[in-house]
Amino acid sequence: MFKIDQYAYTSSLRHVHPGEKFAFAMLTMSICLAASSVLVPALVTCLTAAAIILVARVPARFYFRLLLLPLGFLVAGLLAITLTISREPDPAVCGFAIRGITLGVTIPGLYHAALLFTKSLGAVSCLYFLSLTTPMVEIISVLRRLKVPALLIELMGLVYRFIFVIMETAGRMYISQTSRCGYAGLKASYRSLAQLVSNLFVKSCYRSQALFTALLARGYTGEIRMWEDPRPVSRKNLALIALVDFILLVLVLVSWRWPV
Repeated sequence: MFKIDQYAYTSSLRHVHPGEKFAFAMLTMSICLAASSVLVPALVTCLTAAAIILVARVPARFYFRLLLLPLGFLVAGLLAITLTISREPDPAVCGFAIRGITLGVTIPGLYHAALLFTKSLGAVSCLYFLSLTTPMVEIISVLRRLKVPALLIELMGLVYRFIFVIMETAGRMYISQTSRCGYAGLKASYRSLAQLVSNLFVKSCYRSQALFTALLARGYTGEIRMWEDPRPVSRKNLALIALVDFILLVLVLVSWRWPV
């Protein structure tokens, strides 16, 4: 089991109705993406971090390590937005010229990059809040109540299950190779890694087919029904969610009129 799943099952918000957490994450993420200033996404990032660390009791070190994962993709994408290349001198560009080509940045470009960065980080933090406080089976249950097509829900469940199948298969193969000194040197490591990757697909396909056969043997008809633990909806939590999202929405509307 992944660490994310462990914290989802052991967090302090585990017994809160999953619909409340799903509504908070989706509404807050939508408001964050609709913002036209860096203030609201920054507030969303701080708010969700406080909810995850202080309320759900997820270790801060683990959460910030999770935030480091998308930073590489964000930085690589923002470089293409921030940098400006021009063949003619432009006083708005702060940079340097190489053989008649001006390479630099502009103030609007920097602001646009900062806005995209904070929006992306805020949206990711909302999804982390949902995944670190709500098990996957409960998320699927909420999607089923929202009348999401059954095919999409089944694909989500099967893909989620096959991730563990692939990880378990890769772990066993790695242990087997290590016990035979497959990673004793650099050359042997590359050779063992190539064999692991090539054989992993074949073994994973075989195990997935065996899993599907087991489902058919147990009466699988295209939909996996799971036990849903009934939980009451808290009016207090709904009021708090409505208040927080209303304040964020007001800030978004103000930022549309007076960008910050």
